Amino acid sequence: MHLAIVHDTVSDADAPDARDVIAQADAVAQALVTLGHSFCRIPCTLNLIAVTEELRRRQVDLVFNLVESIGGQGRLIHLLPFCLDAMAMPYTGARAEAMLLTSGKVLAKGWMAGAGIPTPAWIGPWPGGEGSVQGSTTERGPWIIKSVWEHASIGLDGESIVPDAGPEALFSLLQSRAPRLGGACFAERFIAGREFNLALLAGAKGPEVLPPAEIIFEDYTDDMPRIVDYRAKWDEAAFEYHHTPRRFDFCSSDRELLARLKTLALQCWTHFGLRGYARVDFRVDQAGHPWILEINANPCLSPDAGFAAALERTGIPYVEAVERIVADGLP
Repeated sequence: MHLAIVHDTVSDADAPDARDVIAQADAVAQALVTLGHSFCRIPCTLNLIAVTEELRRRQVDLVFNLVESIGGQGRLIHLLPFCLDAMAMPYTGARAEAMLLTSGKVLAKGWMAGAGIPTPAWIGPWPGGEGSVQGSTTERGPWIIKSVWEHASIGLDGESIVPDAGPEALFSLLQSRAPRLGGACFAERFIAGREFNLALLAGAKGPEVLPPAEIIFEDYTDDMPRIVDYRAKWDEAAFEYHHTPRRFDFCSSDRELLARLKTLALQCWTHFGLRGYARVDFRVDQAGHPWILEINANPCLSPDAGFAAALERTGIPYVEAVERIVADGLP
């Protein structure tokens, strides 16, 4: 089979979070060669007509979709899948509608809330959601201000947490912070507690939930926010980068919680109609109640990222995971 690995257009001058897609493409390419497939690599630009014409010219059987943004905009992530649907061309990962719903965090939260899936209360977005308050907001804080469309912890730092504010003050903050958060942001009730993520992988018998991973905030002082911010993910010189390891080993007392996380992750997969692979991010409050923060329909596939770590923990070779993702993308 001849595949096209389609990914973001990046340059050496781009930030580490943007350049990471090249490492993903390299790893997927190596796996495809091992599986006996041929492939080409096509950077995705805003000239989607040229991209689709290139796919036709190269007589591609299936697209391995690694696009996370187009023209540097995460909010355009769903455009390529919609184009591929119009071409009737098979592709890996979430369908276009699911990609749109999950990449827009406020959209995703609305869908979760409507299905009774626990997600923290929120205010916004700004712009477009002025005066919109969702969920219980009787308490003033704390809140965390997040980008609506950008992922990879873009724009998240210690100043993202607002310890005490009501809706009016929050909307003023949203307006001032939107430019560094991709132009649109919202405030979410901050859940103090533990942080988990669960990866899912398609299989012949349905989605398989990989072992839960918990992020440990090692040696964090009381005044340091326990969040996986941009520095923790991408700044190799930062304290946060070296003190937020993941762990897969848990005490027996966590058994019921982990089972609940698995159930919720599968519920998200079904409710949003996910395909191929995904990751669900959780916070667990001090009373032990889980809350879903985000659903990532195309999590990072770099060999050093969390998805690959979960594969290794499960005993699934990376090549097999790519094979399963490809198989789930076929009609």
